[in-house]
Amino acid sequence: MGDGTARPCERKGPQVTAASGLDEAAAGLGTEIVRFARLIAAWKQRTKRDTGAADRVLLARLVVGGDRRATDLAADAFLDLSTVSRQVRSLVERGLVARRPDAEDRRGTLLTATAAGRAAFASYRRQRDAELAALLELWPPQDRADLIRLLGRLNEDLAEQHARQIPGGDQGAAGEQGDTHV
Repeated sequence: MGDGTARPCERKGPQVTAASGLDEAAAGLGTEIVRFARLIAAWKQRTKRDTGAADRVLLARLVVGGDRRATDLAADAFLDLSTVSRQVRSLVERGLVARRPDAEDRRGTLLTATAAGRAAFASYRRQRDAELAALLELWPPQDRADLIRLLGRLNEDLAEQHARQIPGGDQGAAGEQGDTHV
């Protein structure tokens, strides 16, 4: 893999094809999702990107999605409110996020990314994009486009399923997170 040549997918076990049944396709997708999650975790650990991952997710939601309350931020990021509260406190202390009164409800507080927070987000995004560009460099352009299209479709379906499974069925901005992870 490190010699710079493109290779077709060489997977062990049964190959899923257009003729495969739904159950076989679901099993194959499940296997690949688990493998992908493990590889991403290993990549983050190897590149030390795991430190501050929650920071990047929350900062991204504020930069891309705009100001919001901590409860909405937690829902959008699929994180527990207590986790978000701790992370937001750290972001505020470091000058990456600011709190301001909610004009619609003076009892509430809105969180907003500061100029320093926006700069940090831009830096995270540049680093992520450079690493992914290196990974995709040898892929044919159509394969890159197909991957992005199909992954987007999978994310949309997952977001819709998530919305159906939570009380009230409101996914908020969860379905729009594709552009926010760094």
